[in-house]
Amino acid sequence: MRDHVRSTIAVFLLGVAGTAGAQDAPAARTVPASTSRVRAVLDKQVEAWNRGDLEGFMAGYWNSPDLVFQSGATLTRGWPQTLERYRRLYQAEGKEMGGLRFEELDVQPLSPDAAFVRGRWQLTMKDGSHPGGLFTLLLRRIGGEWKIVHDHTS
Repeated sequence: MRDHVRSTIAVFLLGVAGTAGAQDAPAARTVPASTSRVRAVLDKQVEAWNRGDLEGFMAGYWNSPDLVFQSGATLTRGWPQTLERYRRLYQAEGKEMGGLRFEELDVQPLSPDAAFVRGRWQLTMKDGSHPGGLFTLLLRRIGGEWKIVHDHTS
């Protein structure tokens, strides 16, 4: 099993590396546009979060049962399940959402329809605390819109 996973990762990385240098001029022009559009999705998420609008925040995610959200030792699959997780952690009685910031964003286009993002999230809570952590995202352009299809947040 491990060898299969390693070989799958190696094939993926070779494929990404092989296509990186082989981009034609139109594909190369999509990279900056893709980067700015991916960042716009994340900016809209921050704005929605800071309004207390979890549904607006979740609009950046792929509304699919195949959405994957990983945090700590927990794996959540599906858009409604991920929304419920956010509600339970940030909107339940006695909970607060705080003010959200994304920092140190590194958007790496993988193709005209896929991008990888690394970054740091930080909340500012009413009590002055600042919980935060790191995240990696995989976004795909689906139906002309960039959507988070995989989120690993720590």
